[in-house]
Amino acid sequence: MRHTPHFLMTDVDEVRRLIGGNPWATIVSHTEAGLVASHYPFLLETPAPGGATDPDPDGLVLVSHVGRPDEVAHELGRHEVLVVFQGPHGYVSPAWYPPEQFVPTWNHVTAHCWGTPEILSDEENFRVLGELVDHFERVMPEPVSLEVDEETARRMAKGTVGIRIRVTRFDARAKLSQNKAPEVVDRIVAGLRGDGPYASPALADEMERAHGLEAR
Repeated sequence: MRHTPHFLMTDVDEVRRLIGGNPWATIVSHTEAGLVASHYPFLLETPAPGGATDPDPDGLVLVSHVGRPDEVAHELGRHEVLVVFQGPHGYVSPAWYPPEQFVPTWNHVTAHCWGTPEILSDEENFRVLGELVDHFERVMPEPVSLEVDEETARRMAKGTVGIRIRVTRFDARAKLSQNKAPEVVDRIVAGLRGDGPYASPALADEMERAHGLEAR
């Protein structure tokens, strides 16, 4: 991503918040056959303090799975991969700017995370699959769990490969019109909360958070 200092997001907790709210990610690998990309949901692993799986309690540890044979296509475990998380984003029209400012832009919240995947054991993979299902089912009126039919679930799990990625570095951006005057920011937020073609309440929420407007 373009290096713009006032858009940098360096707070690990903010990156965690981005990942937690936007778990659908893109994995990119540079393999012997060329670039490979796949898309899977990720969870942040939160082991017990002092646990063997997370020696750095302030670090980012991602867990997920891939469907076979993606583990072969990505050469998982052999090299570093890039995982891209995309938060709210959208077009910002110059109609929300003063007349002399006529160049549009695209606001976004994005994190690039690097690390070398560890292949999980079958038992760990099944645990992570169960946690993924439980994570997304928890908001349903009647949550469904893999425990409904564990035997069938374990049989289907054999078609997946679990991974853990300890993030060794990340590059995150919150490009949210920090270079605009407060009155312009207010107009952009109002436009995003409107009913026009580029309405995006989620992006408006991120802008209000970044500019401290929630307390107004």
